[in-house]
Amino acid sequence: MSAAHAAAGLALAVALVTPHAHAGQNCVEKPPSTEQIRRSLDLAVKTVRWLDASGAKLVVIARRGQNLDRYGVRYSHLGYVYRDEAAKAWRVVHKLNQCGTAESALYRQGLAEFFSDDLFDFEAALVVPTPAVQDALRPLLQDNDRAAVLHHKPYSMVAYPWSQRYQQSNQWALETLACAVEPGACDRTRAQAWLQFKGYQPTTLNLSAGQRLGARVGTANVAFDDHPSARRFSDRIDTVTVDSVFTFLQHTGLAGTPQTVR
Repeated sequence: MSAAHAAAGLALAVALVTPHAHAGQNCVEKPPSTEQIRRSLDLAVKTVRWLDASGAKLVVIARRGQNLDRYGVRYSHLGYVYRDEAAKAWRVVHKLNQCGTAESALYRQGLAEFFSDDLFDFEAALVVPTPAVQDALRPLLQDNDRAAVLHHKPYSMVAYPWSQRYQQSNQWALETLACAVEPGACDRTRAQAWLQFKGYQPTTLNLSAGQRLGARVGTANVAFDDHPSARRFSDRIDTVTVDSVFTFLQHTGLAGTPQTVR
């Protein structure tokens, strides 16, 4: 086991006792309100009911952690939820930025924890992959070492999809999908090549020089130096969004239509 794999495995193991991890957000030390807790638990219960009724063993899951409406993006964060038969429970495996720093780790959580991360809106999106994709992803995600094969610790919220300098949360999920579906694509270079071959199209955000400077100065978890200069200086920032992953899954026939739980 490599040091990187060991570290990722440790992060997975201690996820339930590590409170300070967020999907691209700066950490704010404030306890959740009673209403937030109630709504988080309510969404978790409704999602479990949906998952149980779906008959699926693994589902792509997303949440609205941040308000991205001004960018035309609805969901901010992506993960995989699978049925743990031994525990008779659903588990989410996903990547989180650590307290607004430039680093990240992988986590395995229950649905209550997944929905308790200071959500902008209490809404989940769920996409059922084909049985073949479920069978490929589920054993990979249940194994700490295999789940961490494509994890890259340096983090930027707007990581460029075709660079390997950083890796954001949705990017890890997408590259891990490539590894599961195409076993020869289990390093980042090959995973990204497979995604390009299959026609994945990232979301282009229009960010002015002032917005980029403000984001870069204000937070450690945002960087633009992995983006091509020509696109960056024309205010076009390409990155992996949940919405673009959903579109890719449908266009390639790897999964069905997103469903919503509120």
